[in-house]
Formats: sequence, C-alpha cells, structure tokens
Amino acid sequence: MSVSPEGEPAGPLVLEHRVLKSLLGAWALAACGPAEAEAVEEHLGTCGPCADEALRLREAVGLLQRPESLDLDPGLRTRVLRSCLERRPPRIPVPDWAASYDAETARLDALLQDFGDSEWHAPVRLRWYESDEASSRRTTVAGVIAHLLTVDGLVAVALGLADPLGAVAAARRTPADRTEAYWRAAHGPPTRSVRAPWREQSHALVRTVSFTGGGTGRLPVSYGDYELPLRDAMLDRAFECWVHAEDIAEAVDYPYEPPSGRHLHRMVDLAARMLPAVLEHRRLHGLSSRVERRLVAAGEPGRSLRLEIEGSGGGEWLIPLDSPAAKGSAEHEVAHVALDGAEFCRLAAGHVPPREAAAGQVGDRDAIRDVLFAAASMSRM
Repeated sequence: MSVSPEGEPAGPLVLEHRVLKSLLGAWALAACGPAEAEAVEEHLGTCGPCADEALRLREAVGLLQRPESLDLDPGLRTRVLRSCLERRPPRIPVPDWAASYDAETARLDALLQDFGDSEWHAPVRLRWYESDEASSRRTTVAGVIAHLLTVDGLVAVALGLADPLGAVAAARRTPADRTEAYWRAAHGPPTRSVRAPWREQSHALVRTVSFTGGGTGRLPVSYGDYELPLRDAMLDRAFECWVHAEDIAEAVDYPYEPPSGRHLHRMVDLAARMLPAVLEHRRLHGLSSRVERRLVAAGEPGRSLRLEIEGSGGGEWLIPLDSPAAKGSAEHEVAHVALDGAEFCRLAAGHVPPREAAAGQVGDRDAIRDVLFAAASMSRM
C-alpha cells in the first residue's frame, strides 16, 4: 500500500481510510455497531497512525468517565479516628458520654452522602407505641432528617445554641410537637437541603460539649414532659439517630449495622435506667397490670425483674418494679427476661411488638408484661 506524505493511504483507498478514521471517536466510546467496530479493529491492525490515535482516544474516554461511588463502610470514619487518637490524643477530646452521638451521626451522614433526589423522597414510616397500641406517621427520608434536626435542637437550646425552629412556635416543647411544627412551617415537603443544617448542628453539639468539658454532663435538657441530664440526652439522641438511620436504610433497601458493642451497651443501659420511672408513669395512668404493689422506701430493695441482654452490648440489669426510688435486688427477683441487645433497643424504639420481643421469659407474667410494654412506650416519651 502506497502512503501519502500526510500518512494517509494513496489512491482509491483514501476514501475508505477517511471513513474508518472518522469512526475512531465513536469506537473509543463503544458507540459503533458490530459491523463498524469489526471494520475499525481490522483497520487498526494494519495502520499504525490510526492505532496510535485510537489508543489516545481510549485513554481520554477513561479520564472523562464519572467514577463510581466507592460506597465506603459507614464505620470507616470511626475506625480511622480511633486509630488516629490512639497515636495522638486530641487537644480537646470528645467527652466519653458524647462519643456515641458523634459516631452515630457520622454513620448516618455517610449513608446520606450519595443519595439522589429519589432516595431523599423515598417514603418512610415513623413507628412508636402509644397507649399500648402501635402507631405510625408517614414521611420521607428528608422528613426523618428534619425530625432529627428539630429534636436534637432541644439539646442545642440547652447549650445556648440556635434553635433550628427559629421563629416557628410549637404547641409544646415535646419532640412530636416540635417536629410537626417544623413540617407545617415548611413551604413544601423537606428536601435534601435539610442535610446541611442537620450535619452542621450535630457538629456544633459535639464541638460545644467538647469545649465546655465533661462538667456539663449534668446540665438539664427539657423534652417538654420530662428532663434528662445532658450526658443522657446525648445518648438518647445517638439512639434515635441509629434507629431512624435503620428506617432510612430500610426505605432505600440498603444494609445498616447496629452500633458497636460499646455504644449499644450504653443505649441499653439508658433504657434500663429509665424503665422504673416509665413503670411508675404507666401505673399512674392505669396502664399496668392490677397486682398488689409493695411500698418500698427510697434506696431499699424491692421486687425486681432481671433484664438479661445477650450478644453485642450485653449485660444484666435488675429493674425495680414497685417504685422508681427502690433498689433492684437479686434476692427479691420475681421474673427474668432475656433479649438480644439490638432487639431490646428496637423494642424501646417502638419497632418491635412487646409480645414478640423476649427470647426467654421466666417468672411473674404480669411483671414481664409490664416491663416489656413500658420499654415499648418509651418510644413516645
């Protein structure tokens, strides 16, 4: 084959060469039909200049392609931070009681990172137990983040930070009323734009409690109908963050693991410590079993239920049954309930029916029922 000074074939093959050369771009993008692709590839085996050009085009296409999401493990941030802090402690460390909130908000933020519009508007059903009946409220992924933003705002207000509700007035200070007020005040359904203020607020909370030191752990945080010390409020918000992250992950069909054993244990401990007060609240409203109650002086041992939590985050707690001020006592144990740690937390979130929760039950049936329903009713408190 004779070649022109420009490197193209001479004579009657010039037209065919030019046609094949014009197809190189489409071939590099894999946009040629089968016959055209075969003709181009056969030509590249005999034409050096076109082969070099084809190689350059393929490399350019590789640079133009959008990289796929790496879909990193949501727990990677926590592991990297833990490894770094083991080598060099921070000048201002996060208080131990705020570590669960820091970890769970980071995990949820990692889950949200690659969500498109369709995921943000995916339907989610918030669930809880009220008056011993399962209840629910329909919203979206963005609506769930708005809920977390407004309820975390109770902690923000206690710390002197801005209230995410701003000038919006809620009927009461309760989490449910604040959430409904935020949703009503919005011009339309929440969108992905809610992620930024939620993330900024969560960072501000961790930063503020870190700068103020561990001494703020007893600062009261009002939930409207009750109060929690800041150290427990931060743990409560970590618990809610995980539970609602599971709701979101389920809505978009994505796997989501429970918290680490250390954080899960603290969440179980908080729920176990709150149970005596919840039992008393239910007694006052006629929701407990009609059994003879023994009056027990504050700090004295009384009838107790042994709560055994198995698996990650496990342990044992003696729950006083007759008075929130009584002391749990192994000698006065009347019932024993065994559950998995994550399952107990889902019960406390109102996601598991109380009658289906316990893996093992021994002893006073009324006491067991009262404790399981009290745990489920915490989801609305």
